[in-house]
Amino acid sequence: MSNNSNNNNNNINRNNRWMPIIIAVSVVVGIIIGTFFANRFAGNRLNIINTSSNKLNDLLHIIDDQYVDTVDIAAIVEQAMPKIMEELDPHSTYISAKDAQTANDDLKGSFSGVGIQFVIRDDTVRVTGIIKGGPSEKVGILAGDKIVSVDGETYVGDVVTNEETLHRLKGEKGTKVKIGVLRHGQKKPLSFTVVRGDIPLKSVDATYMINKELGYIKIKNFGETTYAELLTSLAELEVEGFKGLVIDLRGNGGGYLSAAIQMVNEFLPKNRLIVYTQGRRSRREEYRSDGRGSYQDLPLIVLIDETTASASEIFSGAIQDNDRGIIVGRRSFGKGLVQQPVEFADGSLIHLTIARYYTPSGRCIQKPYVKGQPKEYEMDLITRYERGEFFSQDSIHQTGEEYKTSIGRIVYGGGGIMPDYFVAEDTTALTPYYTECVTQGTIAQYCFEYTDDNREKLSTFDNAAELEKYLRRQGLVDRFIRYADSKGIQRRNNMILKSQHLFEQAIYGSIIYNILEMNDYIQYLNRNDITLEKAIQLFKAGQTKPTLHDQKGNSRTNSGKKKAAYHRATPIIQPKHQGCIA
Repeated sequence: MSNNSNNNNNNINRNNRWMPIIIAVSVVVGIIIGTFFANRFAGNRLNIINTSSNKLNDLLHIIDDQYVDTVDIAAIVEQAMPKIMEELDPHSTYISAKDAQTANDDLKGSFSGVGIQFVIRDDTVRVTGIIKGGPSEKVGILAGDKIVSVDGETYVGDVVTNEETLHRLKGEKGTKVKIGVLRHGQKKPLSFTVVRGDIPLKSVDATYMINKELGYIKIKNFGETTYAELLTSLAELEVEGFKGLVIDLRGNGGGYLSAAIQMVNEFLPKNRLIVYTQGRRSRREEYRSDGRGSYQDLPLIVLIDETTASASEIFSGAIQDNDRGIIVGRRSFGKGLVQQPVEFADGSLIHLTIARYYTPSGRCIQKPYVKGQPKEYEMDLITRYERGEFFSQDSIHQTGEEYKTSIGRIVYGGGGIMPDYFVAEDTTALTPYYTECVTQGTIAQYCFEYTDDNREKLSTFDNAAELEKYLRRQGLVDRFIRYADSKGIQRRNNMILKSQHLFEQAIYGSIIYNILEMNDYIQYLNRNDITLEKAIQLFKAGQTKPTLHDQKGNSRTNSGKKKAAYHRATPIIQPKHQGCIA
């Protein structure tokens, strides 16, 4: 018994002595096999990446250690990151930590702040609007107030910028900020303590009935709350008894893919392809309708233009390729790349392109680009304008492959969504004098000052029609011309006469925007909108369902010979929404 125990113990000891050697050999063999297969199937990419990364790190260490002057390495890295991303594609970007929160606010649908809209005039923050139900409204801050101090410190002069103002007024929910304001008619500053709270950012700018049957919804972007806002807008229009719908995506730069998919789903029958994505490391992923949409048979018209991009192009492409509705306007921007956000420890992040979008017909709508040349890409819209694409369908050159919609209509890849009905931009009333007044901000400045000086009277009007009627009696165009002259813009009578309607629309529209709601402002602009007018004509004619016959006829309808029929005095330069929200 004793001998057997000793023998067993000796065997165990011998096995224990060999065990570390066996484990070490196994690890080495595993490393060799792993390295072989990594090199075999990854083309030594890992080694290349590690080598390049080490090279960059070595360079920074050498600069930090040996350069003649003291260098802020962190600042060099911040400057280099955007340039590295530029070498990939136009939409892979780097966002610094200080800009990351602001970049995400619009799409998240809310942020924490004081609830004001503001512009900066003469080195002073001017409150142009108050968010209803927000913290500032609760304490009594009013539109027209001038912010002169924040948390007891004077806040005027060169230090005042949009970025600095947002930094001082935004903050964690529940925290307090003390704001000092100068108010018209008051000799001394007023002081308000504001408790920061959640400030909603709406992505649906306007919802109203164009006429007794046709509803209208304008969508600014595709954010976290956009689908819910769309459902609310549709419910409002349903109460009004709408029989058809115009969705306006002009100026919509996109946003979340998920929001676009949810929204398209409301209008498509079951199992229709909405979009699919595919990339080098991202396998094909399809998104289809589930058949639960409440508006699958509603006549639908989508408005687009050259600033319609990304998620809004996915929406438009899904409607067009499924022959669900008609697209009216001008060729869209052409952004068909999918970005994935990757956050760094310091709060900065990159948006890295990982795949491409493809519409149901199989076309990629991404317009051509050259890596490392972002300026040429950014100048594309100007190039389109100069070659006449905004004014004639015949000037549009889509060089991509042909694809077919569900009923066999021909569509093209390689550069945005081409509308079913092209509507030319009208520049018949545009003059260099008007353009100078807009681009220098003189119209916006005049309208702000006029609003500020007459806010008490203007605030008595609660709709755009009555306010416009009052403004037309005030001789504002002539008064503006004198104001522009005092700012160094030389008077040109012939050009003023030619652009009279543009000046009226820009001046009245800006004042309406300053006093009333966005919904009122959009309705005012839409009264003279030739693209919307075309949509109304098509709805009345019952042409909201694409057919092969319509496509053949459409090319004739929208040729250069017919273009003049759509001309109305609509400015190519619309008055812009001035200001930030904090």
